[in-house]
Amino acid sequence: MSVLTTTNIDHYCVFGNPIHHSKSPLIHAMFAEQTGQVIDYQTRLAPLDGFVETVRMFIAEGGRGANVTVPFKLEAFTLANQLSQRAQMAGAVNTLSFVDGKIIADNTDGIGLVRDITQNAATPLRGKRVLLLGAGGAARGALLPLLQEQPALLTIANRTLSKAQELQNVAQALSFADVVAKSWQQLDEASKQSFDVIINATSASLQSEVPPIPAHVFASTSLAYDMMYGDTVTSFNRYAQQCGAKTRDGLGMLIEQAAEAFFIWRGVRPDTTRVLAHFRTKGSV
Repeated sequence: MSVLTTTNIDHYCVFGNPIHHSKSPLIHAMFAEQTGQVIDYQTRLAPLDGFVETVRMFIAEGGRGANVTVPFKLEAFTLANQLSQRAQMAGAVNTLSFVDGKIIADNTDGIGLVRDITQNAATPLRGKRVLLLGAGGAARGALLPLLQEQPALLTIANRTLSKAQELQNVAQALSFADVVAKSWQQLDEASKQSFDVIINATSASLQSEVPPIPAHVFASTSLAYDMMYGDTVTSFNRYAQQCGAKTRDGLGMLIEQAAEAFFIWRGVRPDTTRVLAHFRTKGSV
C-alpha cells in the first residue's frame, strides 16, 4: 500500500471509470492557486467491481476527500456514513469528505446547475416558470436546489409519466406545491405555454438526439440549458436556438459543482468566473 506522505499537502482525487479524460485535477489546481490552498488532486481509476476497496485504500493512504463520477455515484451513496440533505434528495453522491474515520457525502451537481444559471448566466429562477426535462439521476439531483430558488412553477416532463410523478411527490413532500408532472405527449397536448427556463437533464445529447418536446415551450426570452457540454453545440441547444431561445451548456455547471466541493473541503469559495473563462477560451473540458 502506498502512502500519501507529501509534507503539508492534503490529497484529493476523483474516482471514475473511465477517468483519464477528466479535467477535474486542472480545475481544482486553478482553484487552489487562486485561493492559496496547498493541495494535490489526482484522478483515480476504480475497477467496476472495486469502487469501495479503492476508496478505502485512498482513505488509508491519507486522502482527505474525493469527487465521484460515473458509474459510481450510487455506490458512493450507499458507502457513506453521513449524507447531506442534497445527497439524500438526489439519491446519489459526487463529493466525499473523510473526517474522523467517517465518510461524509454530498451532492453538488444541483447547486452547480443553479449557480451557473443564476450567477453566470444572470438568469433568476425565483418566480419563474421552469421546465425540467427528464426524471433520472440528473433531474433528481437538481430538484432541491431548483425548488430552493422558489420558482413560480416547476414542470417535470419525462417519457414515462410515472417517473415524473415520483419526483413530483418528492417535491410535494417538502411542501413545495407548485410542481407539475407531465409526459412528453402531455407537454405537446398542453396549452401553448412557454417557459422561462428549460433544463435538459436527459442524456439525449450524448446520442445527438433531442427530447420530443414541442417548439412552443421555448420563447425568445427563454433560457434553454443543456446539462451536457462538448466541443460543439449540443443537439438540444441547436434545437432550442432554432426555436428562438437563448442557450447555455453544462460547462459552467461542471465548474460550479467543483467549486462547491472545494468549498466543502477547504472552507474557501474560489472565483469560478476566471476558471470558466479559461475553459471557454481553450475549449470544452
